[in-house]
Amino acid sequence: MRKLTYYIAATLDGYIAGPDGQFDFFPFEGEDAAAILADFPETMPTPARGPLGVADRAAERFDTVIMGRGTYEPGLRVGLTSPYAHLKQYVVSRTLTSPDPEVTVAADDPAALVRQLKKQDGMGIWLAGGGKLAAALSEEIDELIIKRHPMVIGSGIPLFDGPFTPATFAPTVTRSFDSGLTITTYTR
Repeated sequence: MRKLTYYIAATLDGYIAGPDGQFDFFPFEGEDAAAILADFPETMPTPARGPLGVADRAAERFDTVIMGRGTYEPGLRVGLTSPYAHLKQYVVSRTLTSPDPEVTVAADDPAALVRQLKKQDGMGIWLAGGGKLAAALSEEIDELIIKRHPMVIGSGIPLFDGPFTPATFAPTVTRSFDSGLTITTYTR
């Protein structure tokens, strides 16, 4: 059965974006970027794949991406209606109409959507964000891969933005980099 992986960058204080959705403060350079490109090439947006040298790289883990509207919106604002054209794309939103034939907008019950996707053949399902969607899908998340950057921002969009519902994950692998970045995989 396929699994849902919440693969995301976060700050030390647990935020995945700034208060207004800012994410460009996360560095992407040097050995950190090289490791991410080597292990997760399919997580690069389609327009960046060529310049980053991964356009011809096959998917390593994921063939499907699911994201909330807040995660999808920055690309949409600049005309990028299919940010991950190399993956099957789902956007969870009650207000968005389908902006692109390659993007499926799911207005109802994201957990039911994920359970349906898990039953289908294929590779892993990447939960790209945001915090509200992660909270709504918390019981469906099989694995967390958190790229923890050595910075604090004080406020913003948390990793999980929902009600108090403790869930336990076990760390299985951690990679550390000279920059202070750690990439830790947790399993349920």
